[in-house]
Amino acid sequence: MHSQHGLTPRLKPLSARRAATLSVLDIGTSKVVCLIAELQPAEAMSTLKGRTHLARIIGIGHQRSLGLKGGAIVDLEAAEGAIRQAVHAAERMAKVEVQSVIVNMSGGRLASQHFQARVNVRTGTVTGSDVERVLETASAHGVSPGRAVLHALPTGYALDGQGAVIDPSGMIGEALGVDLHVVTAEAAAARNVMLAVEHCHLGVEAVIATPYAAGLSALVDDEAEMGVCVIDMGGGTTSFGVFQGGHLVHTDAVAVGGHHVTMDIARGLSTRVAAAERLKTLYGSAIATPSDERDMIAVHGVGEDEGDVPAHVPRSQLVRIIKPRVEEVVELVRDRLRGAGFAAQAGRRVVLTGGASQLVGMPEVARRVMQGQVRIGRPLGIRGLPEAAKGPAFSAAVGLLVYPQVAHAEHFEPRGHSAFARTGTDGYFGRLFGWIASGF
Repeated sequence: MHSQHGLTPRLKPLSARRAATLSVLDIGTSKVVCLIAELQPAEAMSTLKGRTHLARIIGIGHQRSLGLKGGAIVDLEAAEGAIRQAVHAAERMAKVEVQSVIVNMSGGRLASQHFQARVNVRTGTVTGSDVERVLETASAHGVSPGRAVLHALPTGYALDGQGAVIDPSGMIGEALGVDLHVVTAEAAAARNVMLAVEHCHLGVEAVIATPYAAGLSALVDDEAEMGVCVIDMGGGTTSFGVFQGGHLVHTDAVAVGGHHVTMDIARGLSTRVAAAERLKTLYGSAIATPSDERDMIAVHGVGEDEGDVPAHVPRSQLVRIIKPRVEEVVELVRDRLRGAGFAAQAGRRVVLTGGASQLVGMPEVARRVMQGQVRIGRPLGIRGLPEAAKGPAFSAAVGLLVYPQVAHAEHFEPRGHSAFARTGTDGYFGRLFGWIASGF
């Protein structure tokens, strides 16, 4: 048993009948986003059945990220400053003071582990206590040392060997089994993210794996049911999650992202990093077109002033730098999925989210490499988002608002019981939801 397991706090589920105000923080390598939203109980939406509430954004703040590399914090003070500014901007707009936030995690080498367990049904009919027992047995498995558990999701039950049971309660049988999907990250990386937030005098309600958040935000129910791979392409990391049967069944990440493309351009064209970022955004593409040889772009050298005459290079040169790196990222994801045995289910449908997915030609590259249907995923079923925040770069941030509506699906032991027991404070929402629960 390692104390690391209970490192990240657990969010108490949101009551389906009560409104709430939530604050979330998307801490990425390239940007920090704070969203404050009002969640109102809603009628079930046909394409997003899992959602109990409709979120309306009342405050948004985003800031260029500092102090992060590959999704992990490398300069605590710089990261704190960026978080503070994003939170202040959202607070000013919403006219509320943020007490605590739900944050995401892209770095820290996200990984999945699967555990199975089986117990005998005591009375011949499955009761709530049988379900609890089988979940407790599954979560008694220890995860690797130095890892923190972010999620523990039951992905399916079996009754007397018959699998794919969604809810066994009340069914008749002798042996109840469960598959538990546990998502972990490096404990030190998770602790540093929490530390940066806590240094800004904010509580951390929960830490969510970025691809899970992106999927909650950008997928419709049918996709999550049939099998899909969500690839969240950030600045420093590309994290991905496989959804099947409506559950997150696999998570992984590679420490390559949009920032690596920018660095390749800066080196290849001998220009400043800021100029390379601008060239990528304005003229960059992952696919070649016939006009690339004719289109000339201005490039300022590293040591030149703005007033100096820039060099002109054909756009084809920029594309030749970008294309191999983008292909490498998608191939890495494909190979990792193959290695984990998820290529068949997930490769057929791919949803791209994250800022780096906006590069021209990215869906075409993913289509060719993954050999499946590819679409860009945007935040769904949300009100009040400014036009600039409706794109794939904001999918993970919006997914953090959806998470409390599905948090009840996770299994965590009461404190001190198992390897997954949590530590830390119950936080503001913990007290709030405790109060709400006592009202029923």
